[in-house]
Amino acid sequence: MIEARELTKRYGEKTAVDKLTFTVQPGIVTGFLGPNGAGKSTTMRLILGLDRPTAGTVTVDGLPYVQHRDPLRVAGALLEARAVHTSRSAYNHLLALAATHGIRRSRVDEVIDFVGLDQVARKRAGAFSLGMGQRLGIASAILADPSNLLLDEPVNGLDPEGILWIRTTLRELAADGRTVFVSSHLMSEMALTADHLIVIGRGRLMADTTTADFIARSSGQAVTVVSPDAERLGGALAGPGVAMTRTQPNRLEVQGMSAADIGVVAARIGAVLHELTPQQASLEEAFMTMTRDEVEFHSHHVTETDDRTAA
Repeated sequence: MIEARELTKRYGEKTAVDKLTFTVQPGIVTGFLGPNGAGKSTTMRLILGLDRPTAGTVTVDGLPYVQHRDPLRVAGALLEARAVHTSRSAYNHLLALAATHGIRRSRVDEVIDFVGLDQVARKRAGAFSLGMGQRLGIASAILADPSNLLLDEPVNGLDPEGILWIRTTLRELAADGRTVFVSSHLMSEMALTADHLIVIGRGRLMADTTTADFIARSSGQAVTVVSPDAERLGGALAGPGVAMTRTQPNRLEVQGMSAADIGVVAARIGAVLHELTPQQASLEEAFMTMTRDEVEFHSHHVTETDDRTAA
């Protein structure tokens, strides 16, 4: 378990992390989301003792990470996949980690096989592709079979098969009772992988909730209704707080009523339903809605007029 309480980090006048309080529970995958510059990487560094907080505390399994006698068995991390000795082979990189942490040699072979690097384990890590480097980083993180995992953009550079593999792996590791904390910008993948979300913006906590609730909160209450009795059904649904748009002769977009309530009304008047579908935002849409004012840098489109004016 990872627990942050009023965690704060300032660099001069800039506050990178601002009084963050959250708990990352074991047994589930927790996604860590935020725009660029939100403070995600700084927070992970604070958890692992790579930076010291200006104020507040953060513990891993009840202690600051640096106070654990065997830290690699407590938390494994992938913060930067390229942080390896480039002239050292993948096997020797893992072997050096194992030798300095009292991990049996056979474990190196196990994790190499697990992450799919057995064919290239004796090659220099500096010659690895981005995806291969990610796999080596994941192998390093799980080498000591830790109770907590912190992974920053673990699917970066992986092909579709690799993305499916890491998704399945993270969920299996969490199901074994581990704490799994994953930062990613790939929203479609987080929607499939994370059970819970912690969202920050400009170093401040914005959301700490289940993935389903986070999406539902941004979706509103809209239902698509397709019925040959659309006109009659629309008249029966009309009332205070209900808004309807008839997009096609047999199609209604209804806001202000749940699908269940619409179904009850349809049954009461004997209207035939061909479709009754609640509309839900994607995780990406929900994230963009929540964080639109927290983005550090905004892009804009330059028109030909803008270009001529600049010239």
